Amino acid sequence: MKNTDQRVLAAAVDALASGRGGWLLTIAATFGASPRPLGSLAFLDNDGQFTGSLSGGCIEDDLLEKLADGRLAAEHCTLQEYGVTPEENERFGLPCGGRMKVLIEPVAAASHLAHMKELLLALNARECRRRCVDLNSGEWLLSAPDRVCPLTLTEEMLQQDFGPRFQLLLVGANELARCISEIATAMDYRVVVCDPRDDRREQWVTEGVELTGLMPDEAVTAFARDAHSIVITLTHDPRIDDMALMQALQEECFYVGALGSERTSSKRRERLAMLDLSETQIQQLHAPVGLAIGSKSAMEIAVAVMAELVQLRSGAGG
Repeated sequence: MKNTDQRVLAAAVDALASGRGGWLLTIAATFGASPRPLGSLAFLDNDGQFTGSLSGGCIEDDLLEKLADGRLAAEHCTLQEYGVTPEENERFGLPCGGRMKVLIEPVAAASHLAHMKELLLALNARECRRRCVDLNSGEWLLSAPDRVCPLTLTEEMLQQDFGPRFQLLLVGANELARCISEIATAMDYRVVVCDPRDDRREQWVTEGVELTGLMPDEAVTAFARDAHSIVITLTHDPRIDDMALMQALQEECFYVGALGSERTSSKRRERLAMLDLSETQIQQLHAPVGLAIGSKSAMEIAVAVMAELVQLRSGAGG
């Protein structure tokens, strides 16, 4: 499963490799509410094929009109601002009076093709890359930063970092895993479901999710060892869940969580303490998993789980 950036870059690579040019489109600045996050990418080729999204339709339609009328610059970068007036907000579907700037980059040179291929290779290898775009010349400079920083825009330069896609390992192929998977895949997570029980895997039908029969600790080692990895156990069976937690709490995971009540979670921590895990490692466990919003049904719990991940990733309080 490729994320949005990978799909956009792959479309651009295919277009350039086949002799077609196009435009790489980046949300370079936002003011107020925005339908897509800062740094979102899209690609428009010379034939009018769009990959990715900037607004969900209206801005894309405007760019297609500019392409048809020959108003898209073919040789230099341009910054197009949308939502400047209330009329534009209504026309382009920008919420709450929001505005955005879109960097429109014509890409046709061999150097662009090489840089995009490098970006794709890095993303596939779960490595970080930073691209700096000279807004006057259109030239790119790629580097490998130690950490991913937010996009920045000046009068002369755009700096954009690309990092590994967040991946979510769910232990237990059950109804709750299905609900979490549906939300997480829609939010561009890579989702892997692990269950060593053959009958549970045979009943799994959710598309867009990788399914593995590895033992839980082996699945953590295979799929969730870096700071962009999330492990959540869902089986209520300590023989399965504890294996995953024991391994995940020794890795550099962004988040490790376990389903269960306060009482169940307390007993789980006692068991983990007997498995030679340190108090510091055990304190990294999020249990009970998810925000306390009074959720009861599987989908409500899934919403609570994903909401907590959004909160932590955004750095919001709570």
